[in-house]
Amino acid sequence: MIDIDRIRADTPATSRLAYLHNAGAALMPAPVVAAMKGHIDLETEIGGYAAADRESDRLDAVYGSVARLLNAAPDEIALMENATVAWQMAFYSLPFRKGERILTAEAEYAANYVAFLQVARRTGAIIDVVPSDASGELDVDALERMIDERVKLIAITWVPTNGGLVNPAAAIGKVARAHGIPYLLDACQAIGQMEVDVEALGCDMLSATGRKFLRGPRGTGFLYVRRPLLHQLEPPMIDHFAAPWVSRDAYQLRDDARRFETWENNYAARLGLGAAVDYALAIGLGPIEQRCRLLAGRLRNGLASIRGVTIRDLGRTPGAIISFTMEGYEADAIVRSAAAAGITIGASDPASTRIDAEVRSLPPVVRASPHYYNTESEIDRLIGHLAGLAPR
Repeated sequence: MIDIDRIRADTPATSRLAYLHNAGAALMPAPVVAAMKGHIDLETEIGGYAAADRESDRLDAVYGSVARLLNAAPDEIALMENATVAWQMAFYSLPFRKGERILTAEAEYAANYVAFLQVARRTGAIIDVVPSDASGELDVDALERMIDERVKLIAITWVPTNGGLVNPAAAIGKVARAHGIPYLLDACQAIGQMEVDVEALGCDMLSATGRKFLRGPRGTGFLYVRRPLLHQLEPPMIDHFAAPWVSRDAYQLRDDARRFETWENNYAARLGLGAAVDYALAIGLGPIEQRCRLLAGRLRNGLASIRGVTIRDLGRTPGAIISFTMEGYEADAIVRSAAAAGITIGASDPASTRIDAEVRSLPPVVRASPHYYNTESEIDRLIGHLAGLAPR
């Protein structure tokens, strides 16, 4: 269902290396690069302001593209400089008081958890971690039991940075909706890897990046905020784009999600993000997800056959992030060895998901993350390389 030859032709680096580091930053396809270069060239010719004016329709169309990706409305989308800022703008818009509770998961990402800690220190709010079930996924029954009138936010990472885990985001959404609790979903590693439907997920806010499985440029991200909640939130910081100065002593927040944006932006990167979203939509997120799971399964099966390799993944239906350790080797040493063989993979430190790492006594792990443009032979190439490192 996917024309791999055409897609790899759009991705020149695939002719030189086996790139399996898409959970870090995927390879951008040619249309994304062309969109960015074209706008930079235009800015060179006529200046940044005039270029933005000329391309205003294409720039506005990015909101529609992201909305289609999420099954949302364009006015529920804000375009941000990265996923962290997107998540922070949503989180810090929520008021917390002493004793109010934030519920999160064991595999929550470090950037999010330190924000919980800061708000807890400032306000006296309480962070409660929902335990995992036997599979390693957030235990939805435990979540339900933890709900009381003091819970003011449920915030989880859908697909954590390592461990292969795919948390039950839609089931969590049902609990949040049933109790009227705002639900903030970090979808950084899900966007571009799998189908994402905010209506089915039941999330009120969703943050994501462009650079990972979506194959967009670095320095791009977006925020979704469900319209009914949107009008209740005032961003922690505003400028005259987010909130026009309507009289000497007053401002008025925008009616749409662009109240979370600021006036100045990297328009070339935005056009690249839009091109990346359109590229993924043209292929289809269903076929992309199917192929990602196929390649990830092939890699896990191959790793399981190598002496000294321990797969560190969790969950009933793990995604396309494969985490493992190898007896006798530090994670960084394996990454360097693979790079010397023309294979790009990465490593993940326990500090990225500290609670999960402490619960499971994880060391730094190797992280391999195939994408739909990878081939079975590239997967086998990594397996063969690691088999060659294994003790005899």
